Parts: sequence; structure tokens; C-alpha cells
Amino acid sequence: MPRRAREYADTGFYHVIYRGNGRQLLFEDDRSRRLFLKLLTEHTSEEEIDIIAWCLMSNHVHLILHDEGGRLSEAMHGLATSYARYFNGTTGHVGSVFQDRFTSVPIKDDRQLLRAVRYVHENPAKAGIAEIERYPWSSYGDYLRGSGITHTATVLDMLGGPDGFLHFCSDGRYGWYYARVSRKVPDDEALQAARAALCGGDPGAIKALPRSERDAALCLLRDAGVTLKQIERLTGIGRSTVMRATKRAGTSMSKNGPVPETAAERAAEGVK
Repeated sequence: MPRRAREYADTGFYHVIYRGNGRQLLFEDDRSRRLFLKLLTEHTSEEEIDIIAWCLMSNHVHLILHDEGGRLSEAMHGLATSYARYFNGTTGHVGSVFQDRFTSVPIKDDRQLLRAVRYVHENPAKAGIAEIERYPWSSYGDYLRGSGITHTATVLDMLGGPDGFLHFCSDGRYGWYYARVSRKVPDDEALQAARAALCGGDPGAIKALPRSERDAALCLLRDAGVTLKQIERLTGIGRSTVMRATKRAGTSMSKNGPVPETAAERAAEGVK
């Protein structure tokens, strides 16, 4: 099956994900983590890409990168090749280190950027490994101390500095995020994707909304890649009603374009 073409972001911002092949560990010790960060810095610097946020987990890596020059593929391929050579050479592992090529999710606006940055830093806490502020292998400390490999200015300017960043990390409005990596959302991720599209709202509450708000909320779910079958299961609304509602309101899959942001926000508020 041919690979799905990588999507490009007009903003230049991307959420990049590396996964260990077969969920294998990518880092066996702190030395390997430091080496990965060194290689990340070198390859992004060579291609004039800014590191906005990062988090190293045991078998996967999250990066938020800003690539104005369109050199993301070159930088990420170089990083993966260099690290795989080191990993195989020091561990005796044979074969692919990473699962396929890297995944990149285009970030379309400031709101998505902030949610993605928060999501990246929350990974250790959500995995039950450590609280955000106690985990040493993320850019969280760079944002508070103003040092390290991270270009923090973009996000800090949006949030009003380190104090604003701390407040933002506990602000529920940005607590829902889903990194969509395929056209359709897998069944086991449908609820997460739906809640992210609804800004934390309960998809089961859509059914009780006024018709215009219900239709706008359903469009949000379709725009997020949630399938008709998944929407029917999560909301209790019949497939034919969903099809009529999304066609009437107009989704990004129709000629009318995406749901207007104001309508989307009203719908999201209605299902909280």
C-alpha cells in the first residue's frame, strides 16, 4: 500500500511523532537521551528549523517544530538515520529502530499550537510516570528557566511569559488535544478525538442540543475524522440524521467549507 502523502502546514508548525518499531524502547539510559537531543539540535539547526517543544518517552518521541523553509523531511530523516546507527551500534540491535517514517501533524492555528505544546508536556503525567514539573526529559523546564535547546519565545509571547505558561498548563480550555495522523480516526481513539473536537465536551450530550448547535457539533466531529459509524455510537444519533445535518451545515468535505469558528465554539460550549 502506498504511503499517505505528508500534509503541509501554512503556518510552518508541525507536531512530529517518532515511535519505536514494534513498540520497542528507544532509550535505554540517559546517555542515549542526551545523544538524541544533541542529534535533534544538530539536524534542525542545519535545516533552520526551530524546536518549539519536545518530550522523550520510553518508546516514542513528541516534537513541536517550526519549519519555514520546508526542510522538515530532510531534518527528520537525518535525525532518524543518525540515531538508529548509534542505537544499533551500542545495543547490538539489528533492523529498524523506528516504526516506518516519522509522523507529522500540521498545526493550522495558534489554538492548535498551544494545545499541542501542552499535550506534549503532559505525556509523562498521563502515562503515570511523573508529574510534568518533575519529568526531566521534556522542554517544560526550558519554558520556566529560559534555557536549553527550545525556542520558547513564540509560545511565551502568546501567553505573557513564564507565569502565563504556568497558568496555561492548568487551564482547562487547552486540556483536550488529539493528534490525527490518518484520514479516519481508529475506533479505539474515537472518543478522544471527539472530546478534543468538542473542547472537552461530551459527545453524548449533542443529541439534546438545539438543532443548529447539534448540527455544528456534528460537523466538528466529521471534520476531526470521526466516522459516521463512530458518531452514531458516541452520540446516539442515527446515521441518516448525521448525514443530513453535516450536509446541511457544510463540512470541510463539502463545497461549503469548514464550520465557522463561532458556530463551532457555541456547539462545543453546549456539550460541556
